[in-house]
Amino acid sequence: MTTQIATDTELSAVNSILGSIGQSPVTTLGTVTTNVTNSGEELVNTFANPEIAFIYNLLIETSKNVQNEGWHFNTELHVERSPDGNGNFLIPTDFLRYDICDGLYDRNRDVVRRNGKLYDLVNHTDVFTDSFFFDITYFRSFDDVPPAIQRYIIARAAVKAAVQLVSNADLVKLLQLEEAQTKATALEYDCDQGDHTFFGFPHESGYRSYQPYKTLIR
Repeated sequence: MTTQIATDTELSAVNSILGSIGQSPVTTLGTVTTNVTNSGEELVNTFANPEIAFIYNLLIETSKNVQNEGWHFNTELHVERSPDGNGNFLIPTDFLRYDICDGLYDRNRDVVRRNGKLYDLVNHTDVFTDSFFFDITYFRSFDDVPPAIQRYIIARAAVKAAVQLVSNADLVKLLQLEEAQTKATALEYDCDQGDHTFFGFPHESGYRSYQPYKTLIR
C-alpha cells in the first residue's frame, strides 16, 4: 500500500499550530467571499471562530516575515523591467524587496520605496526614462512555499501562538526547539537549491572549479 504524503496547505498549517497548543483541529478556515471595490475584486476570508482567525493571521504574518529574509525560491536576480507610461516603476503588492541590481558599485542611482513607487535618492525623482535590471524578492502564497520552509513557518507561528494564547513557558521552550530544528532544515534546503559559491558567479555563466578527486586520475 502506497502512503500518500501531501504538502501543507493553509488549513493543515492552521491545524498544526492548533495541535501544538493543545487545541482541536478544524475542517475549514471559513467562507471565502468576493467584495467588488473600485480597484477591482477583493477576496475576503470570513472566520466563524475568532481563535481560528487569530491563528490564520499569525500564519500569514509569519510567512511574510520569513519570506522577507529572501530565499532562493522567492528571489529573482537581474530581472529587466521598464517604467510605465508616466515614467514610474509602480511596486506590485507581492514585491517584498525591489532594488536595482549591481548597486554596490553603480552609485548613479539609489532607489527606495515611496508612495507605492520607486524613488531615486540620487536624482531626487520618481520618474525614469530607461529600463533597468532589478533584484526582486516576491511574497508567495503559502501553497507555493517549498515544504521545508513551510514547516519552518508553521513551527515559528506555533511559538507565537503558544506565547500569546497559552503562556506556558515549558511548552514555549519545546516549540522553540522545534523551530530551531525546522530552521536548520530550511537553511539546508535553501543552500542545496541555491547552489551558492563564494566565487560569486553570475547567472548565465558556467565554471567548474578544481575537483580534488582528479589528482587520482593518472
